[in-house]
Amino acid sequence: MRSLRCEEGYQGGVFIKEKILIVEDDFTIQAQLKTFLSGNGYEVFAITDFSQIIQQVKMFVPHLVILDIKLPGSNGFEICSEIRTFSDIPIVFVTSSNTDMDELNSIMLGGDAFITKPYNTAILLAKIAALLKRAYPSRQVESCTWNGVTLHPASGVIEYREQKAELTKNEMKILYYLFKNAGKICSRNDIVDFLWDNQLYVDDNALSVNVTRIRDKLNKIGLTDFIKTKHRQGYTL
Repeated sequence: MRSLRCEEGYQGGVFIKEKILIVEDDFTIQAQLKTFLSGNGYEVFAITDFSQIIQQVKMFVPHLVILDIKLPGSNGFEICSEIRTFSDIPIVFVTSSNTDMDELNSIMLGGDAFITKPYNTAILLAKIAALLKRAYPSRQVESCTWNGVTLHPASGVIEYREQKAELTKNEMKILYYLFKNAGKICSRNDIVDFLWDNQLYVDDNALSVNVTRIRDKLNKIGLTDFIKTKHRQGYTL
């Protein structure tokens, strides 16, 4: 019988996704952020009714809020101050306002990070990951097990029957994504998006090369056919 277990960040048979709330009134940017963050494994909700922001924060109970400064009928500073009356969740200001005073206000009012538009998606993702790790240390995945194979993301090691193989950063990320979606077919595009944010920056052959190297390492510890190729669909465990 197939089984999947992660020591942290996994409950009730599924991975627990961190929830991110987007408070952004530019709906183009909002949609881009939602797609980008969802593609990187987060559960995302974007506010469309800006007259009920605080109520929606309380209803969605996010692990992190992405907050614009200029909003209809109010501003991000006011929203941040109000959130701080009942929650310590990380707040990331993402805004076109890039003055020193705006950044200072965001810090003084309880913001945890300040990123200006147009933003670098890799930096935004790194900021979010760092804030979540700091705010919820017990939720970080320490190890994942599927069919007797254990992946240790923190050390970059995969283990099977007391045999271990060391992984490069990209090899570990590929396996982590497959473990997260164990039993499902993961398309090449989805894996590339997860790894490098935007597949335009990566030659598709790079994924094939990494998967080949992973398979070689798995074979050496007695794992054959652990990663299966589904023709014209992708990979699966």
